Amino acid sequence: MSKARKIAILGTGNVGASIAYNLTLSGICSEILLVDINKEKAEGEALDLSQCAAAVPSVTVRCGEYEDVKGADVVVVTFGIARKPGQTRLDLAKVNIGILKSVMPGVAKIAPDALYVIVSNPVDVLTYTTLKCTNLKPEQVIGTGTLLDSNRLVQFVADYCKVDASNVNAYVFGEHGDACMVPWSLCTVGGYNVKDYCKNILKIDEQTIDNELATLYSDMVKAGAKVIKAKGATFYAIAASTVRLIKALFSDTHTLLPLSTLLHGEYGAEDLCMGVPCIVGAKGFERVVELPVSAEEKKELDEKIASLSATYNALEIRG
Repeated sequence: MSKARKIAILGTGNVGASIAYNLTLSGICSEILLVDINKEKAEGEALDLSQCAAAVPSVTVRCGEYEDVKGADVVVVTFGIARKPGQTRLDLAKVNIGILKSVMPGVAKIAPDALYVIVSNPVDVLTYTTLKCTNLKPEQVIGTGTLLDSNRLVQFVADYCKVDASNVNAYVFGEHGDACMVPWSLCTVGGYNVKDYCKNILKIDEQTIDNELATLYSDMVKAGAKVIKAKGATFYAIAASTVRLIKALFSDTHTLLPLSTLLHGEYGAEDLCMGVPCIVGAKGFERVVELPVSAEEKKELDEKIASLSATYNALEIRG
């Protein structure tokens, strides 16, 4: 018999509700708890999801209070104000840091052994703040980091190379936001480095390849803003990415994913959280995997780290 697993989702806005829906369909947990300051909204989402019962794997979906988070295996943090059209992720920082600091110390005491998946934006800053304002261990707190960015990039590369997304492997490093970069030396298509694939298989000249990859990077960075402009918010893709992470935690397969974690010199970053390739398993974060990047890519990454570090300093969250 599989272990009964409880997942608590804090915040039932578009993102939290979409994660709950994905989890309801997934069959990976036995209980989903929804908590929101808007109790009527949480109750409505729980009722709607409960009425999927005849068509989905067996799962109990209910709403509750913060004290009901007790016993959760995973706590998913999605609360905070949403990013509006034209607003950067970092514009959200001060408000969402305040909200997180008012909630997370108490929740961490109620569920001290849970794994915490931070989804709220700006995710890197809030992952760091969670660690600093609670007594949770670093391995317990995992930000979704650049998982969504990397998923977007994989799809864009796949479309450009006219292959299925499963044939592409790519990582985005740095901030889930503007201070990110793509080490193209690590991007492969069917085992081929992406540039070699474009040159040898698609017969594209090197200058065109460089220009096209720069366009793909730009499209990836702007992807979220484009969705927000068109429909007001992004939630399906981050929900699918978050459930992928939770599946990796529950399956204990030591999966390599680009996630946000506290760094102590890895990739040249010190005392900040950002998206880098990490191994995760049943106990949460296991280790950072330092993949080899070119000298040119390392220089670009250093610049992104400096930009993100400056944001940390401006927000005065270190110390």
